[in-house]
Amino acid sequence: MIQAIKDVVNTLTDPVISFSILFVAFFFIFPPNNWFMRLNKKLRIEKLWTAKGGIVFFGLLTGVLLFGIRFDETFRSVITKPDNIPIVLLLYVMPFLTGLAMHQAVENDKRLANNEKPNEYSDPNDLDSQVLVWPDLIYVELISLIICSVGLIVWGIVLKAPLEEPANIADSPNPAKAPWYFLGLQEMLVYFDPWLAGVMFPTLIIVGLMAIPYIDLNKKGNGYYSYTERKAELSIFLFGWWVLWIYMVILGTFLRGPNWNFFGPFEKWDEHKVLVLNSINLSELIWVKFLNQPLPKNFAVREIFGLVGAAFYLVALPGILAKTFLKSYVEKLGLIRYSVFVILLLSMAGLPIKMYLRWTINLKYIISIPEFFLNI
Repeated sequence: MIQAIKDVVNTLTDPVISFSILFVAFFFIFPPNNWFMRLNKKLRIEKLWTAKGGIVFFGLLTGVLLFGIRFDETFRSVITKPDNIPIVLLLYVMPFLTGLAMHQAVENDKRLANNEKPNEYSDPNDLDSQVLVWPDLIYVELISLIICSVGLIVWGIVLKAPLEEPANIADSPNPAKAPWYFLGLQEMLVYFDPWLAGVMFPTLIIVGLMAIPYIDLNKKGNGYYSYTERKAELSIFLFGWWVLWIYMVILGTFLRGPNWNFFGPFEKWDEHKVLVLNSINLSELIWVKFLNQPLPKNFAVREIFGLVGAAFYLVALPGILAKTFLKSYVEKLGLIRYSVFVILLLSMAGLPIKMYLRWTINLKYIISIPEFFLNI
């Protein structure tokens, strides 16, 4: 029975299956439009943000962790590794904070639907109902500072620092992992060239976060929690945060073992595990596999399919979306803001697209021009 449970969990946490489940479920949990919102209410998914929903979720999460620690040695060694303690805490902290914010947003949405003021509203003429910087905010921040400081001191005393012996070129760690806060980027290296995963994507993340105040013209939901008034904005942000970052960190921490192979939570980390991965470029797939022709020597001819596909994705597709699904955004944002928004949106969508291409047909590069050190 125990082994059967382990086998089911190992199967469900396979990246293709787990990412697909998360990808589909996300838009029902965080609906981006009215259609998904109606399904969300019909399925009563908003119950997840109640106290009972939180108790059930954290109860299941704790049960899985205790089950693994009790019945699987590999799981126990990975979970209790000092390097991984922050990620174990993240498994609790991030759902709690997200759930708390969504709980407050759902409550406010109900109040707004009844033409009532949000819970955060305070009458500017009623000084007793207002929260002042001094002493209210300062006291809360001081108490938080003390609690965090004590927590870090206890952490530093109880847990051993994850320091290892000096680097030895004759004995490299396997797997060699980046610090937990960079594991998302390291996981991206499986799907993209280093210049993209290590330079372009971090840059786009920073630029995208900086651009949010200039792109987002929705004045609703400012100063109070609300989901209904900011469905698309919150859904896009949370998709990038949860699906494309938190999931990648968890995957790189707990499910990537020796040689950066995937291992289920209850699967022994075998350094001799060998997977047959016949990576192929798009040019090879089309010219050699489909057309049964040798690769052209001219790089422009050889990569014509990838170049046309990239041009369509980054140039033509924004215009098509502007005339169809995102027409309202063009009218609301204007041409310049829309252009920035759609390029950032398509860049975000490029990651799961490339992940699926890698998982399904082992596609390595859409464009491969080694003559100019350009691989996409």
